Amino acid sequence: MRSAILSFALTLAVSFRCSGACAFRGRVVDATTGTGIPAAIINVGEQVIAADVEGLYCVAGETQMIAVRAPGYRAASYTSAQVAALGGRLPLAPFTPRALYLSVYGIGSRPLRSAALRLIHQGFINSLVIDVKGDRGLIPYPSAVPLARIDGARQITTIPSLAFLVGTLHSEGVYVIARIVVFKDTPLATARADLAVHRANGQLYRDREGLAWTDPFEGEVWNYNIAIAREAAQAGFDEIQFDYVRFPDFAGQLRFARAAGEVARIEAIGGFLNEAKRQLARFNVYLAVDIFGYVCWNANDTGIGQQLERIANIVDYVSPMLYPSCFQYGIPNYRNPVAYPSEVILQTLENARRRVNLPADRFRPWIQAFRDYAFDRRAFDAAAVHSQIRAATEFGSDGWMLWNPHNRYEHLFAPVSGTRANDPERRMRLGRSP
Repeated sequence: MRSAILSFALTLAVSFRCSGACAFRGRVVDATTGTGIPAAIINVGEQVIAADVEGLYCVAGETQMIAVRAPGYRAASYTSAQVAALGGRLPLAPFTPRALYLSVYGIGSRPLRSAALRLIHQGFINSLVIDVKGDRGLIPYPSAVPLARIDGARQITTIPSLAFLVGTLHSEGVYVIARIVVFKDTPLATARADLAVHRANGQLYRDREGLAWTDPFEGEVWNYNIAIAREAAQAGFDEIQFDYVRFPDFAGQLRFARAAGEVARIEAIGGFLNEAKRQLARFNVYLAVDIFGYVCWNANDTGIGQQLERIANIVDYVSPMLYPSCFQYGIPNYRNPVAYPSEVILQTLENARRRVNLPADRFRPWIQAFRDYAFDRRAFDAAAVHSQIRAATEFGSDGWMLWNPHNRYEHLFAPVSGTRANDPERRMRLGRSP
């Protein structure tokens, strides 16, 4: 696969050098080193262009704005005048996200939000993963998507304005990721039984948490979630991260729109991600997907439609959930994963990279920042969390993300004296007038 991409890119390079049809031509470069960035993506209106292995690009036709991105870098946009002044060079700044997760409620909680902002101002983190559609199908902002209003309980307003939130965070240099829970969606499944997963007896399927799921084969479900992603992209989020892009992990018989064998499951998940990529192509936004940790080890689809090779070749970033507590069978040579959190992180990422032959910066793992629930109930304290961070850093991943369902993280980082608690809140009013 990689050789095919390189061959295609080299063909593009020859055409760039020989063609006279380029209105703009040049090179996408690392802003620090000046070297070309291979396979960068350039957006010009509806055009989506891939740079070659040396970062060379060619834009046919006049344009007012050129947007560009590449994994491992902050996306950027340039006017045609800026491109001309730069001699066709499009610099991208290297960037490695260090992120915390804030839920639908966490982003609306003044104490939790301020605590996260303090960690940003103190330099410990530089990114936030924010629920735009959460685990219970709730949407925390006033969405214009019709299916988002099908059930009055679907929307809560903890983010009055997505664009204001993103703009405020961007003004402080924060990289902002929109988390969208896809197929686990109780409000839609209960309001639209025709789009839901059912048990063999026809009853609505509910998982161990009592939550209902929508059918991964249904195109209407695909388009609904992609429409939410489009709103997030239009609001300026740097990255769209899809979670629960899978079939429910249920050992019994379930009813879907079609027979759900392994090949069909893999095709459904890959089909959704390809359609999301197509519909989001005009936005200068990265696409990521969360996967089970064991997907990095299993050659099959783990029974849920997640097959590593299929997924990794669609999205910009693969984000395996590498919580040691979730490795109930351990990993090779480590049967008690909670005692070896760094080994779980490093070896799982190494195994995934060997399988798909992608650079390390195409991975960004989720790291456990919550108490163990599966083995001995140990707390994952600062030492355990930082050992996982060191493993991800040693691997060379594109940063890391901390997951704590209660959105509490300050105890994991050393306090910095002299920080005024009210400062973050003055800078962040989540859509209210300053």
